[in-house]
Amino acid sequence: MFYSDELIEEVRLRNDIVDVISGYVKLQRKGSSYFGLCPFHNEKSPSFSVSPQKQMYYCFGCGAGGNVFTFIRQYENYSFPEALKLLADRAGITLPEEDESAENRRRRDLRTAVLEVNKMAGKYYYYLLRTEQGARAMAYLKDRGLTDETIRSFGLGYAGRYSDQLSRYLKQQGVSDSLLKESGLVQISEKQGMYDKFWNRVMFPIMDVNSRVIGFGGRVMGDAKPKYLNSPETVIFDKGRNLYGLHAARSSRKKYMLVCEGYMDVIAMHQAGFTNAVASLGTALTAQHASLLKRYTNEVILTYDSDEAGVRAALRAIPLLREAGIMTRVLHMEPYKDPDEFIKALGKETFQERIDQAQNSFLFEISVLEKSYNMEDPEGKTRFCREAARRIADFEQEIERENYIEAVAAKYQVSFEGLRKMVMSWLLQGAFVRKKPVRREDAPKKDEGIRKSERLLLSWLLEYPRLYPAVSSRIAPEDFSDGLYRKVAELLYRQLESGQTNTAWIVDQFEDPEEQKAIAEIFNTEVRVGSVKETEKAVLESMRKVMQNAVEEKGRRLDPSDIAGLQELIAAKRKIQELNGLHISL
Repeated sequence: MFYSDELIEEVRLRNDIVDVISGYVKLQRKGSSYFGLCPFHNEKSPSFSVSPQKQMYYCFGCGAGGNVFTFIRQYENYSFPEALKLLADRAGITLPEEDESAENRRRRDLRTAVLEVNKMAGKYYYYLLRTEQGARAMAYLKDRGLTDETIRSFGLGYAGRYSDQLSRYLKQQGVSDSLLKESGLVQISEKQGMYDKFWNRVMFPIMDVNSRVIGFGGRVMGDAKPKYLNSPETVIFDKGRNLYGLHAARSSRKKYMLVCEGYMDVIAMHQAGFTNAVASLGTALTAQHASLLKRYTNEVILTYDSDEAGVRAALRAIPLLREAGIMTRVLHMEPYKDPDEFIKALGKETFQERIDQAQNSFLFEISVLEKSYNMEDPEGKTRFCREAARRIADFEQEIERENYIEAVAAKYQVSFEGLRKMVMSWLLQGAFVRKKPVRREDAPKKDEGIRKSERLLLSWLLEYPRLYPAVSSRIAPEDFSDGLYRKVAELLYRQLESGQTNTAWIVDQFEDPEEQKAIAEIFNTEVRVGSVKETEKAVLESMRKVMQNAVEEKGRRLDPSDIAGLQELIAAKRKIQELNGLHISL
């Protein structure tokens, strides 16, 4: 759904950032800003600031920052439309509904109805678990070491002992046969007619990121097959696009996600305090799962079973996560099979130690590769090195290749130079194929001194608008060194031309949370560097540095035959010299 800039701005204006954040963080006024403990990292001294004037927040500890939309997205792990709706509801603003075709309306109504049926089924399973009929299922969960609180928080239940128990109950509640079929909670055969998909099983509700029940997993309590049974795909349930436990894990304050194989592993880890654990739903990790994880984290630790199947699952998952831009490590659980067993045997402190020691995913792949070769035989070791070199050559960045050459050479006691030559050989043969464009974060860092001068200059312009004529007549937005800074300068210049500034609106012009964070850093740069005179001197020095850097960049790109360009360069250098006689007043 498209929402106009005017509507988005109205929602933002009706949600004062101090009022909104006060609902999440205890704030205390200090001067013109409010401070509290940052909700995005652990700290003992308040470094999290909220500015009512700028309508922005910024943490001087971890660098988190942005406007009220950014905060809700970061804290609640919401998409922008979800954050917009929450804040619109809070302000009593009704968002316009999308014009729908009859088919779209029918599908939306069906989704709503199936969600309601699943909610009713979940409550019924939850109720049955606490009856005499569910005593065996409750005993099973208790034997697995689950507490009453854990059973409650995950909404665990029991599907009755009769194969039509749920469908009879739902029909009594007015649910039609056609809706039961759409929900996936029943099956139909010529011999049995309509019967329940789940019966006499411990039930695990599967929730989406908004904690709505979209499906179920059921586990037998004996040796019957299949051990686990999942809901079929429906209008609301796609197992390749959802992760078990994500509704709870998305609110975790950990910087990484623990990805495991089964429901019980997720639940056991959450109970032990590892609330950032999720699992795929009876299927291997998919590219869609990786994209979903990328919304919430940049780092994943694979905690798959330590058996052969678990190793294969990890090897399938690693390239998908790497392609999504997620740094991946692999946790070793030997001598135990899965996280549930490990935590029961050695405790959560030892499990945390294993998390801290988790292996780099590429080195894990190489360690698995090693098992395919006889490393005692010179020919076998050479073949291993050749294959390791081929894989190292897949890395796009030279520094990455060099680092992995060094790591593999040291671990397997081979010549660094010899391995490096093998990698270069693969590169020269054209084995290295660029899979995707270089991401912005992979681009070389600009000189931090220039970036600091540009941040200061933008902050000074915001704090002292009277500087604008002197700065804008000498420094254009395109003179800033970085694309983000150029865009911010352009927007700020436009506002200063009109005589008013709105930094929260500037943040809204960027969708990437990392860019919003960088903008918050820009406008929270300390602008006083001493006395007023010293600050005025610093302004001039920052202008000089920005102008000098712009001249150098233009000079590097200038065609020697471009006479007009050369004259512009001479004029720009003259403006730098004129700064010596310029006086500015704050």
